[in-house]
Amino acid sequence: MRTLAAALLLVSLPVLAQEKITLQDAMERARRYSGQVQSASLTAQLAREDTVQAKAAQLPTLNALNQFIYTEGNGTPSGVFVANDGVHVYNEQALVHQELFSVFRRAEVRRAKAAEAVAAARRGIALRGLNATVAQNFYAVVTASRKVANAQTSLDESGRVLDITRKQEQGGEAAKADVIKAQLQQMQRVRDLSDAQVTLEKDKVALAVLIFPDITRDFTAVDDLDHPPALEGFAEFQTTAASESPELAAAQAGVMQAKRDVDVARYQFLPSFALDFAYGIDANQFAARTDYPTDESGRSTLPSYLVNNRQNLGYSGQLTLNIPIWNWGATRSKVKQAEFRAEQAQADLTIARKQLNANMSSAYLEAQAAHEQIDSLRGSADLSVESLRLTLLRYQAGEATVLEVVDAQTTLAAARNAYADGLARYRLAVATIETLTGHF
Repeated sequence: MRTLAAALLLVSLPVLAQEKITLQDAMERARRYSGQVQSASLTAQLAREDTVQAKAAQLPTLNALNQFIYTEGNGTPSGVFVANDGVHVYNEQALVHQELFSVFRRAEVRRAKAAEAVAAARRGIALRGLNATVAQNFYAVVTASRKVANAQTSLDESGRVLDITRKQEQGGEAAKADVIKAQLQQMQRVRDLSDAQVTLEKDKVALAVLIFPDITRDFTAVDDLDHPPALEGFAEFQTTAASESPELAAAQAGVMQAKRDVDVARYQFLPSFALDFAYGIDANQFAARTDYPTDESGRSTLPSYLVNNRQNLGYSGQLTLNIPIWNWGATRSKVKQAEFRAEQAQADLTIARKQLNANMSSAYLEAQAAHEQIDSLRGSADLSVESLRLTLLRYQAGEATVLEVVDAQTTLAAARNAYADGLARYRLAVATIETLTGHF
């Protein structure tokens, strides 16, 4: 009886105002707090920067060289280290470098763009996976809430049966055993209510982890099970899924990326041709012209080779042609390796198409089956209500036993819960279809 009193006290407590969350609200919140989606978004941003860098690699680069070299003197113009060409060496130059063939090597940029498309598609995959999880947890909360309400209704009904049985015992119309059976039934309903409440709280915690920064928030999930969306034709779903599927988009982008990898590998058979241009100072004095007599040749110390000053500011250019000749088949191996990856990417695309069709067929069949059973489950619940009502009338008239009443109560509780499960099953199947077709 203490358990019964505690349960009745818990039910009678006032319900505080709670934040109401719809399925769409839950999905939008989950996108903000999901670490998996945030990681996929960062990966897509990294891929975007790779594309920017690949484009920049085709353009000339400009660098500024600022250098001072000091060499130990030894009484000669060059100092100890002859290569330094003087005790003081100043380098102040603007350096321009351009790979002249890079303008024709566009596969690097195309590969980077394909990788960017793959990353964006994988972010879509993460989002859809998150949406599916949120939908499942959301409707688990909705179903658990209904089962709590059903358990409360069953507890109220068992209380009325117990009250009727006690009155009949007092009037000599029922045995003590009937009262005990009614009490046992009510105690079971109290336990059922407690279990349903625990299940609801656990499901709410699982959902709160996804949609809130912490799990201390109190909320209720908006119950939309009584207004299920219509089920459209399979052909329309299949067409939409094929055009909106991130899995398919990722596989297609993977094929393009693999093809560009083959092109990049083949580039290693070609020569490279580079231009380097420098403008500035590379001299023993930091000045456009020297202000003292200087060796004309830069080496001789004879007086007849002296000039009054020397120009330090100027430019130089360099062209470099690098021709690959032999590397023991390493380049050919890289090309073959890239071609194998391209074949694998094509096979992955075929598998992705088959898997998408399989997922769509499975989800559509599940939605059809769940939709067809809704009317039957609703009818079973209505019939169970009527059965309990008639059984109670017969029991009050002395034409039925308390066991029949208990059986009718149990049947009604099961029918109510089955109806709630059936509605949730259909909504989850439709949510799966909407996820596959990109509606979420």
